[in-house]
Amino acid sequence: MSKIKKGKINPKNWSDYVTKHSFAMELEKNIFTWDDPKKIAQSLKKSATESLRRKGTTFQSAMSMLNFYINRAGKNLKPARRRILEQAKTELRKLF
Repeated sequence: MSKIKKGKINPKNWSDYVTKHSFAMELEKNIFTWDDPKKIAQSLKKSATESLRRKGTTFQSAMSMLNFYINRAGKNLKPARRRILEQAKTELRKLF
């Protein structure tokens, strides 16, 4: 990831900048909108396993991406969607 220069990015939009310019692993399109927690977990595991750009373990990378999305959505994340993503965390732990 390129360094973020102070004053160049609106602090409210830092996560959008990171999402667009990060050197993070590639995810399937719209993965966090899927309704099946197992499918989300399997896709995250596959992406983390295939990625050459991770710093931690495969599990850490996959869980980190899921947590980043949940945290980024914050209060705007609907309870039903949050439940699905939290279930995906459980499924991800089972896969590892």
